[in-house]
Amino acid sequence: MRNSLYAPTARFDTSRGMTEDEIFKIAPAIFAREAHESRSDRFVPVPTIEVLRGLKKEGFDVVGVKQSNTRDETKRNFTKHLIRLRRVDGENYKVGDTVAEMLLKNANDGTCNYELMAGLFRILCLNSLVAQKAEIEAIKVRHSGNHKDTISKVIEGTFRVVDEAELALSAPMEWSQIKLNQDEKQVFAEAVHEIRFGETETGARPVIQPLQLLKPRRFEDHGDDLWRVFNVAQEHAIRGGDHGILINERGQRRRTSTRQVNGIDQDIRLNKALWSLGEKMAALKKAA
Repeated sequence: MRNSLYAPTARFDTSRGMTEDEIFKIAPAIFAREAHESRSDRFVPVPTIEVLRGLKKEGFDVVGVKQSNTRDETKRNFTKHLIRLRRVDGENYKVGDTVAEMLLKNANDGTCNYELMAGLFRILCLNSLVAQKAEIEAIKVRHSGNHKDTISKVIEGTFRVVDEAELALSAPMEWSQIKLNQDEKQVFAEAVHEIRFGETETGARPVIQPLQLLKPRRFEDHGDDLWRVFNVAQEHAIRGGDHGILINERGQRRRTSTRQVNGIDQDIRLNKALWSLGEKMAALKKAA
């Protein structure tokens, strides 16, 4: 669980939600009820803890939290945070199962709007992907307007996503039936490589080759279907740890390895792009 958004309690054999004390120790900004002093009177704070308490009544528990770092100590209790929630209902899960979750992002220092997204979790693979399907749209609410209206929009939007989130669970079944040949896997890997690395600002060439993104890290991920190929490439892109040679603009070479994606916004943007890529590949294969 090192560097994971998930708490140690977020297991599928003895799973339980986090207590409010546990949440506060990691992300005190979740409990902010007022805006940071830098905000104007037009900025309406959205108390994240109120939303979480409402979701808990609907059966959703917090299973992981993360808060952005800030050099401004006055913003520590207001800054950006990301939360994962799921129903902890005692269901018997097995390796390879996929579970629907909620990803909630908010901040009361002006760095982002309130946003709720549908997500998927593939058990024992520590993958977290944002499911940008047409029928499951992210809910965004600006910190402006009347306070009661803003909170009402947040709660209403939250439960709309909750009601629709499990539709994303059709993807694993659909994509597992779509077989990719070697050329298609190569194209997919090259696209993931470009999304994750591309050309650096310094002109240095990427550390690893696209085909490295197709190497399974566990036995269960061997296969040619789109779901397995997607998960393998996604894990390489997000978790890093692949070794390669970095060549800078002067042609100098040095050994290095890819880094894990830890930033909240970078993680979400990357996962959205990868999910969109998977959907496009699925659509192309179905059309063919």
